Amino acid sequence: MNFDVIIIGAGAAGMMCAAQAGQRGRRVLLVDHADKIGERIRISGGGRCNFTNRTVGPDNYLSQNPHFSRSALSRFSARDFLALVERYRIPYHEREHGQLFCDDSAQDIIDLLQRECGQGEVQWATGCAIERIERHETDDGRRFEVATSQGTFRCAALVIASGGLAAPKLGASPFGYKVAEQFKLPVVAPKPALVPLALAPETLERLQPLSGASFEAETRCLGDKRRFRENLLLTHRGLSGPAILQVSSYWQMQEYTSSKKQPIAIDLLPDVDVPAWLESQRHSNALLANLLAEKLPRRFAHEWCALFDFDKPLAQFAKRDLQAATEALQGWALMPSGTLGYAKAEVTLGGVDTRALSSKTMEATAVPGLYFIGEVVDVTGWLGGYNFQWAWSSGWVAGQAV
Repeated sequence: MNFDVIIIGAGAAGMMCAAQAGQRGRRVLLVDHADKIGERIRISGGGRCNFTNRTVGPDNYLSQNPHFSRSALSRFSARDFLALVERYRIPYHEREHGQLFCDDSAQDIIDLLQRECGQGEVQWATGCAIERIERHETDDGRRFEVATSQGTFRCAALVIASGGLAAPKLGASPFGYKVAEQFKLPVVAPKPALVPLALAPETLERLQPLSGASFEAETRCLGDKRRFRENLLLTHRGLSGPAILQVSSYWQMQEYTSSKKQPIAIDLLPDVDVPAWLESQRHSNALLANLLAEKLPRRFAHEWCALFDFDKPLAQFAKRDLQAATEALQGWALMPSGTLGYAKAEVTLGGVDTRALSSKTMEATAVPGLYFIGEVVDVTGWLGGYNFQWAWSSGWVAGQAV
């Protein structure tokens, strides 16, 4: 019942950490409350697992401590994980924005991690509930005692890799935050991230004719320079699609940094010099909606113009009308009323405050031997493989330290 390392959470970060620690000769126990491991990996990327991104860097992550991720990402990079994938001869392909996916199945990544754990002779305790964690100073150096439904285990190093609150149907829980609070470590209030945004009922009613429209657009939070150009979808509940999921994390982040949230701005024509284009058409008898239908879905173009009372020939637009059309096309502002919650979120924003952790080892500076890795930590990546890379990188550095 004695181990060098106990890791709680057999997801991406937990298995990476266990494999590294085991291969360094540590006696490792990997504990998970689920009977079947790696479900978040299995369903990711439409079942093909967007396992990393070629363009990973610290700027692709949100945190109250924005430079924290730099050390781990540099020590175990996207290139390093890709080398592991290639060593196991897993076929993969690249999609837009540098995203890397398995050709066949996400199960290939789970198998890779299990085989890596096997090489480190990692022991498993699945379907195992944690009942109590205590820390004692002992002569043999085993500081932690973990009481579970399968017995009581002791270890010198305890790693929390239990994830965040996203995807509750797969067993997400606040377990990791409670462990941090037990040991008096600060936690940045968790929020859903990479999540569809809801709109107020009165806004939804006004936008009802646009529901179902999908097109490429550029999104940003007003007052923020970051822009995301991807597909956008208008739904009966609000805004969705990759362009919205990306900007949603920054919209949520405003609650930490500002007393007042700002609207989302949508550039409907990111490839067009809108002022010049409208000026070139200002004497035309064509409807703006018909011109827009050459660049956007026809139904959306007509309904959108009706929404703004732009449904008249451009020749009838006064100067102030052209200015209003320009502003609306380049920065259609919509104020979300909230998000669709953790059930629809890809990941969790916030978590264990990184200012309480070592960026080189992921160890709690005030609690020697206690580590936090992966999504439970206040490091949240963009959509597109960045969160998996954080799991690999943070798990790897902790695995080198325990």
